[in-house]
Amino acid sequence: MVSVAAGSAPTQLGAERGDGLDSGVDSGDLDGCALVYFGNDWSAENRTSSHHIARRLGRSIPLLYVDSPGMRAPTASGRDLKKIYRKLRQAIELPAPIDTHFWRSTVPQLPFRRLPGVNWLNERFARWALTRAIRHLGFKRYVLWFALPHPGFLAGKLGERAVVYYCIDDYAAHPGVDAARIQACDDALTRVADLVFVAPPALLVAKKKLNASVQFSPHGVDAGLFARASDPATPVPAAMRSVTQPVVGFFGSVADWVDIDLIAKVARERPQYTVLLVGHVSTDVAALTGLPNVLMVGAQPYESLPNWARAFSVAIIPYRRNRQVMNANPLKLREYLATGKPVVSVSTPEVDRFAEVVGIARSDAEFIALIDAAIHDTAQASSERRMRSVADASWDSRVAQTLAVVRQDLLAKNGQ
Repeated sequence: MVSVAAGSAPTQLGAERGDGLDSGVDSGDLDGCALVYFGNDWSAENRTSSHHIARRLGRSIPLLYVDSPGMRAPTASGRDLKKIYRKLRQAIELPAPIDTHFWRSTVPQLPFRRLPGVNWLNERFARWALTRAIRHLGFKRYVLWFALPHPGFLAGKLGERAVVYYCIDDYAAHPGVDAARIQACDDALTRVADLVFVAPPALLVAKKKLNASVQFSPHGVDAGLFARASDPATPVPAAMRSVTQPVVGFFGSVADWVDIDLIAKVARERPQYTVLLVGHVSTDVAALTGLPNVLMVGAQPYESLPNWARAFSVAIIPYRRNRQVMNANPLKLREYLATGKPVVSVSTPEVDRFAEVVGIARSDAEFIALIDAAIHDTAQASSERRMRSVADASWDSRVAQTLAVVRQDLLAKNGQ
């Protein structure tokens, strides 16, 4: 059995903690509880708020990070098959150390949920695997923390002291998921959780009807990390040293919610600009094929994003205005602003709150016109104003505020 007090030796992944200038979270001992945290695949290309929050929690609280299965059904693609194999192999292993008192485990689920008995098997296997992992780590008192809704069937079944649901998205609106099933999972977890935190403000009213404990908790940002994009000493990647300026830049997942047609229109109508896309591509980008001024460099390490942003003349958020986007609290927005670079985005409820520091377009033509104007906005005062707009929204402060609420709830349960 692992000693929680002693922790485990840092591994090479420990370097991933150095993602900026955050100083760490002063969480106390969370009333002596450890955390069992259900989040996105820890090794996923795109670093989401699920990863940022867990990493900061794990700096001061014993934490088991549980890789949760994807919400969409897997396909027969080589990528999905490799992922299934990796997760099945990891599922029979004991928790692996990521850093001091921070471990990772995996509980895959059979995807054929409509077949008789599959849901029963999934629940039994998950309970067995996690009970074994918790015992191995020596956790005696622990809180279940869900950053995703579909593992929520485990709430109340693992002997936990409390259940926290940190809802960071409108999950049922994600492309390729069984919307009815995911919405049912989301609603059920919202009802049973002791505390619910919601990042997208558009979801607050509906969730408060299900649970009176719901609180607004917007995304944070590693301002120190992204501020490097405005530092002349920050080197640009070698791939950017000979490209044509100005650069219209985007970083993040190039997925179904990204308006590829709008990006192609920008590239065609402004052939003198370089359009740079930094991120894993998981959608059809045929509209960009053959456009000589479009550069797609694929997924890059999170810590290198300020280097790529250093080459941006303007950062863009070219999202499709669907349900998922309209209910989102985009992490990318705060990261862009922390770079100090001009930002042009489509209009969404959350982006509109930053209208004083973001160029907001309501048509394709306006999107391109705002890019043109932003490229010429090189004033230092403008850059500083954008950076100030997110200076007080660090991940550390967000997590500390959330932990204070969780700890108070635990103390109340214990009658202290």
